[in-house]
Amino acid sequence: MAGLRLIVGLGNPGAEHLRSRHNAGFWFIDSLAMRLGAGFTAEGKLFGAVAQATIDGQPVRLLKPTTFMNLSGKSITAALRFWKIEPEEMLVAHDDLDLAPGVARLKFDGGHGGQNGLRDTLRLLGHGRFHRLRIGIGHPGPGRQELVVPWVLGRPSGSDEALILDAIGDALDVLPLAVAGDFNEAMKRLHTSK
Repeated sequence: MAGLRLIVGLGNPGAEHLRSRHNAGFWFIDSLAMRLGAGFTAEGKLFGAVAQATIDGQPVRLLKPTTFMNLSGKSITAALRFWKIEPEEMLVAHDDLDLAPGVARLKFDGGHGGQNGLRDTLRLLGHGRFHRLRIGIGHPGPGRQELVVPWVLGRPSGSDEALILDAIGDALDVLPLAVAGDFNEAMKRLHTSK
């Protein structure tokens, strides 16, 4: 399978969303940029902030949509078109209610699982054939649907935040394998790291 040429982190712009669970994808991409010494610059025609970096000799582009989460697909599809990158060569990092804090999982293809950034991306692409990094943020509890929005938009506890950051660190450690196209090994290491 082809390696990765575009890595996207999903989140909401604005200081008030900075530390929210919903911005776990931004936490990931910011941590990656920091690790690689890459800086983001605003790119109006791509509706996002972009950076360029090299991971184990492979050039990759980083993207943070500056639209709100539910319009992330607008930025993602603009970037894919502009850089002539296939969806299969993209990894989208996002928060995931179905995984506990401290857990990160790689997957390819599938639905949006209620994640609005993925929902918009799937709608605009017409398919889900791209890689995802699911970053666990936990769930407010079964049958507590009315609590989901405040939970997702709220800040995690200090201990949950530390767990989320640990999971991001684990994902960053296996990312060079994914960039090189060795997704099976990346998954094996990430999924057995806890």
